[in-house]
Amino acid sequence: MKLTAPLILVPALAIAACGEEPAPEPVPTETATPEPTPTVPAPDQELFSSLFAATCPDAEAVNESFCQRALGADTVSCEFSLGDDEYLRNDATLEIDETGEAWVIADAETVCAQ
Repeated sequence: MKLTAPLILVPALAIAACGEEPAPEPVPTETATPEPTPTVPAPDQELFSSLFAATCPDAEAVNESFCQRALGADTVSCEFSLGDDEYLRNDATLEIDETGEAWVIADAETVCAQ
């Protein structure tokens, strides 16, 4: 009985020693770099109100506004009310300016004429 243990171990060690080959070197792969995202702050009511006042100085002041941005979009859609009106009857689209650091009202002439 004592002879069977060494007889089993010798072939197992031989098989284990033969099966070791160096692993292939990893192939370098290109990693996708993410596109830079704008770093401008999300427009809130205060930002939109000041932007509207600067763009349309002759218009009534913004009473309320609601802005939303679609995922990954470069523009923001805003609905707003002017003066004492409580309903969001007007709309505007904000876009990032040439510097990429601030919002501007797209088609300001049309928005100011509302």
